[in-house]
Amino acid sequence: MSTPFLFGALRETAHRGGDDLLSAGLGLAGLRAAPVPFSDPATSTPAELRRRAIRTAWLGIADLGPLGGYGVVYGAVPNVPGREFHAFARLPHATQPHRVLAQVPDAFDAKARCLVVTASSGSRGIYGGIALAGAWGLTHGCAVAYTDKGAGSGYFDMATDTGVALDGTRAERGTAELEFAPSGDADDAGIAIKHAHSTDNPEAHWGEHVMQAAQFGLAMLDRAFPEQAPFTPHDTKIIAVGLSNGGGAVLQAAGIDDAGWLAGVVAVAANVNAPRVEAQGDDEGGHARTLYDYGSEAALLAPCALLDARFDDVRAALAKLPGNDIATWAARGASLHAAGILAAADTKAQAAEALARLRAGGWGDPALATAASTTAYDLWRAFIATYASAYTRSVVGAMPCGFRFSARGADRKPRAATPAERAAWWSDASGIAPGAGVFLVEDEPTHGADSAWPGLVCLRELWTGTNPAAARLRASVQATQPRLPRRGLPICLVHGAEDGLIPAAFSSDAYVAWLRTNDRDATYWRVPHAQHFDAFLAWPGFGERYVPMLAFAYAALDRMYAHVVHGAPLDRGPTPNATPRGTGALDAKHLALPR
Repeated sequence: MSTPFLFGALRETAHRGGDDLLSAGLGLAGLRAAPVPFSDPATSTPAELRRRAIRTAWLGIADLGPLGGYGVVYGAVPNVPGREFHAFARLPHATQPHRVLAQVPDAFDAKARCLVVTASSGSRGIYGGIALAGAWGLTHGCAVAYTDKGAGSGYFDMATDTGVALDGTRAERGTAELEFAPSGDADDAGIAIKHAHSTDNPEAHWGEHVMQAAQFGLAMLDRAFPEQAPFTPHDTKIIAVGLSNGGGAVLQAAGIDDAGWLAGVVAVAANVNAPRVEAQGDDEGGHARTLYDYGSEAALLAPCALLDARFDDVRAALAKLPGNDIATWAARGASLHAAGILAAADTKAQAAEALARLRAGGWGDPALATAASTTAYDLWRAFIATYASAYTRSVVGAMPCGFRFSARGADRKPRAATPAERAAWWSDASGIAPGAGVFLVEDEPTHGADSAWPGLVCLRELWTGTNPAAARLRASVQATQPRLPRRGLPICLVHGAEDGLIPAAFSSDAYVAWLRTNDRDATYWRVPHAQHFDAFLAWPGFGERYVPMLAFAYAALDRMYAHVVHGAPLDRGPTPNATPRGTGALDAKHLALPR
């Protein structure tokens, strides 16, 4: 592998007895229970922070509810004793490090010599892949290597000049090696988040982050089992797996793995910027679009389009949840009409017109129905503002469109974060605001009926416009396209047919079409009645309608492992004919997984 391996200090810890690798001793019951309070919220210990970070990562990805079937129908959370190794790795051209972690179980299978490597989903911290890669890999006797891929929850507070040290505790700049220390010293710039403010455009290098994590994992296996060393890609089976942004990361890694390190790749609901190819017959490859493009479009149009009568049931279910902004959606049609984007003048006709525009761009109604949750909680704006800052390589205090991140008071105005809030960011935050007491705020907010409109228009114009900032953003997005993987590399994709955050038509469908156009292939399950966020399945209207993606991800890993370790044919078989569970508990028959 050509990417140099540069990392700083190493932190090794043992986790046995009441503190294991997979759940920090919580087990399934503890993960489901309320979080254990910190002994001192302002100075939480590394062990407390790790336990909370693992719990946060599980609950952000998996459906652990009583009807969801986790631990009974699929998956498990056994006690897995072993060791952890943390370090900050750095790419030669990067200004900021990315965190890497290796988990080595005591029951490592020395005969199989398997290493699972993963990248966190979304912008999550280092444990962001534990419910997928950890839950599967550690229980199969594999070591697991993780990367935060240049994002993560190591937030930096400009007011106090503090960030996150290797053990998860907070430290002042200059007193310890930090997960993220932005350039600049403006103490009034709010909170800096690595994905948004590193100035490295980390997404363009996700594949390199994954390969560095694999290299780190092999090195830590050497350290853990010196009598079995060296561990190399030639005698150790490396399976790369990722979900969402993590799925895009492992597909990027597949494209730069010219040396043949990876034995197999499993990408689940991958956010992959596939090159566009012309659609052929039933092939959906012609719909390839990037998250920034369709996300900024949906942020503008979806609130209006989702007022169409065909989404009445979806809105009714979401309206039962607190904190949503469905009541403001009618104002969006008026904004779109005033801007000349929609011709219709009344709400019903505006909804129909907005829906027609989304459909013309490749959106299907099932994906839009699940996108209603993203829309109701203003998540499109949160995602796109963060990505806009990353793509334009903006420093903290100079995000596009007047956005920044800050704690917020009861009056919704920015305020200083408290010591307890800062201490919990690493363990409780998802890497994108809002969350853990950090909010996306605008320097000059408006207070009209459609207060988000000016910022969203600005963000959309960074995709459609011609100014230097828009050109810089589009160039950064172009740099995230994957390269073709080597011929013969086993690749398996799994995607929910009703995914409303990363619609399959824009991502996995397009990636598979691109592979086949270029004499490559992949096995692909486009799972019916599946969407993006298993964690949402506990919400009203979700668990009854959708099946959990993790069940199919584990099944794909089972097949990939059997292929690369035992030589079994990688036959995808038919896509499982999954069916929703309705109001009852999930049963194996609902998943229809192949035996």
